[in-house]
Amino acid sequence: MAPTTSVPELDVLTIGRCGIDVYPLQTGVGLEAVETFGKFLGGSPTNVAVAAASYRHRSAVITGVGNDPFGRFVCTEMRRLGVYDNYVITKSAFNTPVTFCEIFPPDDFPLYFYREPSAPDLELTLQDIPTDAVRDARIFWITATGLSKQPSRNAHHAALDARQKSGQTIIDLDYRADFWESEEEAHQHVSEALSKVTIAIGNKEECRIAVGETEPDRAADALLDAGVELAIVKQGPYGTLAKTRDERIEMPVTPTHTFNGLGAGDAFGGAVCHGLLSGWSLKKTIYAASTAGAIVASRLECSTAMPTEPELLATMRLHKNNIVPELEDF
Repeated sequence: MAPTTSVPELDVLTIGRCGIDVYPLQTGVGLEAVETFGKFLGGSPTNVAVAAASYRHRSAVITGVGNDPFGRFVCTEMRRLGVYDNYVITKSAFNTPVTFCEIFPPDDFPLYFYREPSAPDLELTLQDIPTDAVRDARIFWITATGLSKQPSRNAHHAALDARQKSGQTIIDLDYRADFWESEEEAHQHVSEALSKVTIAIGNKEECRIAVGETEPDRAADALLDAGVELAIVKQGPYGTLAKTRDERIEMPVTPTHTFNGLGAGDAFGGAVCHGLLSGWSLKKTIYAASTAGAIVASRLECSTAMPTEPELLATMRLHKNNIVPELEDF
């Protein structure tokens, strides 16, 4: 049955991956040489919910965990970080997934996913979707990874159908080849989802999978043609392009000293949600997202590295004159 425990009307509701990030406390060496690790709450949609909570928004995650100690940690840590765990489903046949990484700054962070034979979040069913919460949330966030396997794919579409484009519905294009049978399958299912969302966010490779384009303007236009209202194309060190049918924003990167870049995209997404909920202009929202990504890239972990609004705004003010001097004061 779908979860029935009610929570206050949510600002941000995400669906998809959760788990444990086991990150080395030594950098510049492979896992075989690492002696100590840190354990953190992880999973991209979960990190976005944590980021939203750090900005004092009501957030929750629809996800699954195993009946194991790591599953209990996921729920405890969600609550500690301000995220409602009411929609976390226990899938006793599967273990809570664990993800390892290696840290080779500034731009090499290999990931190792332990999610076989399946992960609880990919075992979500139609009955696990809290339809009322999905429909009523101000922002609903999904990732392409959740479309990669059944029964999760059908559960995601049931949620999108219940949503009916109410509020803002965001897809993180989030392509990870290991999760899909082929690029063609990924393209098919991501393309189908684009008609049901209002905002799409992805890097150039993810745009290639979604709409067959990597050049930022063409990729954004193709996403708009597919039905979204706002297309955001992340270009790594070359910044971000955001485009609607009436507005085009190019945003340089916010300077940072990169320690671990793995959480930057989730911080970016959380700040996009914050900007939308705060009624910020598109330019301010994308600047905030770029800055949030830079802040988290300078830290080891992902979930517990998310900035608060005072820290985010202070960093934005620090770099404003060099990046967006025309932006209104804040």
